[in-house]
Amino acid sequence: MALTQMQIIQSLGEAMSWFERELQWGVPPTELRHLSGRIGELYTALIMNGQMATEVNQKGYDVVSSKGERISVKTTAMMGSSGHIAFNPNTLDKVDRVVILWINTEEMQIEILLNEPKEAAVELMGNVSSNGKTSISLSKLRSPAIEKLNIPAIKIADYKSYTIQELENGTITVCSNGEIISPSKPVLREIALHFNLSLLNGNGNPYNTRQLGSLVIKAINS
Repeated sequence: MALTQMQIIQSLGEAMSWFERELQWGVPPTELRHLSGRIGELYTALIMNGQMATEVNQKGYDVVSSKGERISVKTTAMMGSSGHIAFNPNTLDKVDRVVILWINTEEMQIEILLNEPKEAAVELMGNVSSNGKTSISLSKLRSPAIEKLNIPAIKIADYKSYTIQELENGTITVCSNGEIISPSKPVLREIALHFNLSLLNGNGNPYNTRQLGSLVIKAINS
């Protein structure tokens, strides 16, 4: 039985809450692959106005869009750009589109790294390895140059070799020598401590990257 859009939204919210709770218990995000995979599939079904694949462990694809596209969904919670996303080349013929998502555990939000037709995704894939898999390196999807973000900055502050920007969509970027630093929170913490800023909000919880970045920019420009 297909899920309604409301049921998909509810399931996604519950899965995200479960994921966050596991993180608070100290479980590494990379050990929550099954849960992160489910989150990715639900999120893709939501944004593509589609449905989950009708069969359990459907080969090749996970979601069918409202246009009938068969979508392979890959979800990661890995930080940095040293990892890779693996694919089975033997089932790519059953796929029309590839979506790669990242669960940003600092912000507890889902970010789209890739949403392209299969042909564009295949161009990013490497050769088939000894284990029979091909993959896309996260370095091809992450750490874009500043000009590639194409989102206007509404606030900018310079500190030592760093440039901190608050973009129009609320995202905080920290750059050094023209390259975006990811994750940015360790640098923001270091700068915050220099300005004697608290790392905790009024409820005693750590500021997220956006909140901390906004405070740091304000402190530097003051």
